[in-house]
Amino acid sequence: MDHFLDKSHGQAGFSADIAPALRIVPGTGERIGFETSDEVYAQLHEHHDMARLTAQINPVTGPVYVEGAEPGDALAVTIHDIQLKDCGWSVSLPGTGALQHVMGEGMFTRRVPIDADGVHVTERHVFSALPMIGCIGTAPAVGTNSTIMPSYPQGGNMDVTDCRPGSVVYLPVMVDGAYLSIGDIHAIMAEGESSFVAIEAEGIAVVSIALIKQMSLRAPRVETDSEWIFVGLGDPVQESITRGFEDMFHFLVTEQGWTTGDAYAVMSAVGHSRLGGPTGSSSPDPLHPFTAVGAVTVHRLPKSVL
Repeated sequence: MDHFLDKSHGQAGFSADIAPALRIVPGTGERIGFETSDEVYAQLHEHHDMARLTAQINPVTGPVYVEGAEPGDALAVTIHDIQLKDCGWSVSLPGTGALQHVMGEGMFTRRVPIDADGVHVTERHVFSALPMIGCIGTAPAVGTNSTIMPSYPQGGNMDVTDCRPGSVVYLPVMVDGAYLSIGDIHAIMAEGESSFVAIEAEGIAVVSIALIKQMSLRAPRVETDSEWIFVGLGDPVQESITRGFEDMFHFLVTEQGWTTGDAYAVMSAVGHSRLGGPTGSSSPDPLHPFTAVGAVTVHRLPKSVL
């Protein structure tokens, strides 16, 4: 690890108005450790009262200023490792998530031990850790993007399970320097995140950053060993699905040089779509800040067809 940003650099939003915690030259392979915080979940576990919180909700560590990054470029963020600490948290926040009606008004919290055996979700359910980054993004052209909801074209709290070690996350650059920030590590999370809060965990995400000049993206992409994954953002969900598939189509035709007919036919055969994270794609009503508007979808193309 060449650089380390501890959790004292946690920020409440993505913004180019925040002084950079680090400046780096992209493409050197230097590895940066972003430490994240789980203090808000520890406080909820202790007090069971949102009003007593003193910690930030879903802070992101950063930002990192990337030399030479300009609007119209893209960052390629390779996730090398995610180092978990000794516990995670399962928490139900009243009024949030797909299970809010069955969980009721009370707050459920559970400290979840993490050790060499795995993630101890119950006394008899121990799952292998599958750490991922829930919140990763660059700064918007103006203003501040939330670290809670919605997801943005610049990234944010996407909660896409494929943002894990071995993956490359592509993010559009909207301002000089990009201002990359990372937070919200999960020890393990089911796709779709039914609870809106996965098995949250403090940890260190180790990444390197490359810069791709003049790569214009309207939403993030994720590259794994076997797939290209296109994030769709829209309201309603049908628009999100359409936008994700359009980005896949343009990738094949414009970037890979396929004919439109070949792209259409192959996508019909093996281009899969499913719901992504639960944070929505449009800003929620201020009176209902945890109620998602719009949808995040993910669209998967196997590399084997390229």
